[in-house]
Amino acid sequence: MLTRHVVPLIASLSLLLVAGLLAGCARGLPPVDHGPVLAVSSVADSFTTDQRRMHLDPESRLSAFGLLDTGRDAFEVRTALIETASQRIDAQYYIWNDDASGRYLAGRLVAAADRGVQVRLLLDDINVAGKESLFAMMEAHPAISIRIFNPSPSRKGVGRWLSFITDFDRINRRMHNKTFVVDGNVGITGGRNIGDEYFDEHQELNFRDRDVMVLGPLAGAMTDNFEAYWQSPWSYPLGQLYELPESERAGDRLSGLSRATTESLPFAAPVPQGRDLAESLLAGWFADMVKAEAELVFDPPPEDLEAPADKPRNTAKALFDLIESARKEILIESAYLILADEQLNGLDNLGNHGLKVAAITNSLATNDLVTNHSGYARWRREMLEQGLELYELRPDAPACKRWVANEQACNNGVVSLHSKSVVFDRETLFIGSFNVNLRSIYLNGETVLVIRSPQLARAVAEDIERAMAPENSWRVSLNEQGSLVWQSRDGEVYQEPETGFWRRAASRMLSWLSIEKYL
Repeated sequence: MLTRHVVPLIASLSLLLVAGLLAGCARGLPPVDHGPVLAVSSVADSFTTDQRRMHLDPESRLSAFGLLDTGRDAFEVRTALIETASQRIDAQYYIWNDDASGRYLAGRLVAAADRGVQVRLLLDDINVAGKESLFAMMEAHPAISIRIFNPSPSRKGVGRWLSFITDFDRINRRMHNKTFVVDGNVGITGGRNIGDEYFDEHQELNFRDRDVMVLGPLAGAMTDNFEAYWQSPWSYPLGQLYELPESERAGDRLSGLSRATTESLPFAAPVPQGRDLAESLLAGWFADMVKAEAELVFDPPPEDLEAPADKPRNTAKALFDLIESARKEILIESAYLILADEQLNGLDNLGNHGLKVAAITNSLATNDLVTNHSGYARWRREMLEQGLELYELRPDAPACKRWVANEQACNNGVVSLHSKSVVFDRETLFIGSFNVNLRSIYLNGETVLVIRSPQLARAVAEDIERAMAPENSWRVSLNEQGSLVWQSRDGEVYQEPETGFWRRAASRMLSWLSIEKYL
């Protein structure tokens, strides 16, 4: 059980009740004027440029795609891209942890900046607290710029948490987008943040996640995504929020951070160090990528952070369009799954045409957030009554050893679902940072790829079906008496399996609250 992630029930209820009383009492920071916007284009002469010319017709609209299915692949590819960067790296993340993998990638970004690469790092404020020293050190480098999206005016202590309550509407508009673009030619988007649990390096909890690497024109669309947030008046230079270290002291610490990435490393797998090894690794990836028609869809930052969030955003509209055009089957893989009346009514209309809709999400035993599970549990019965097939991941799923390239972590810990993919008729793949829940539909900024490739769609569909197998998941259904039943190879149970009383009680009590839009 993930006891370290349990949200204390009393604290959660108190925050939610006080939020309603205090919302609107506080205001955020004034918007920032970033000055003239400079045009950004792909780099004309680099390793990735050569690879793009080698594998793609310059007259074609196609891009090439490669699935990063394990955390180890995702970590190695990001590391290799940093090593081969020539001019520019733009990274946009919801979470960047100050742990072994987070510091390693930060150190390699510093090393890239030392050789003249311009590094821009854009982070959502919600998870910056406690990691300020790492980012302030990086910002001190003349070739590294860091901005924070939608920051709280209070930067620490009780004031920071109070601002989350008193400025409830604004603070809930988060930048959940995740993009990593090198030289405008290659990009990565998907579900992963930066941290050990996303890269198969955590000894207790690892996420089953999925990214896509893109070579070609759509890497430019990812840059457009990045620029929209980088130039937003709600993205603040780090130095406007935190005191930066003196240049002399920062220089020594930056050198130490970069130097540490060339010494003995704590990772379970080797990482490609040096340009030659990095180019060799990436060349193999690029040679195996699948060419396809695709589009990148992203939600731009809101013009008014306090405006009502009552309409589906761009990524949600793209998903709804795909749902309407589906003919036979929709397979959903979503870490957090919440569909309410409006969305379920749409699926009910499609069900009249024999459309199969099956979804896998986290069980209470694997969900890293009890609050998020409570929102799903609030609507679980309605989803089943509308004909959805529901599957919940087991914490001891044997497929962990296929998804997580760290067998020891699978033996000793828990696997949790963090991937976000939807497959339509095994022909089209919808993949990115979008959870199929109300927060992604109405509140968050998200980034997704819509890839029209039967080859990639089938690969993900088969992986989703593998996750739904009885040894890896419980199938949730309603028995003849209308009670919830969890079925697996071990038989049937009639309450949330593999969880203790207090965790079940917390989820049940939170599910009574109509807060699912904010989970």
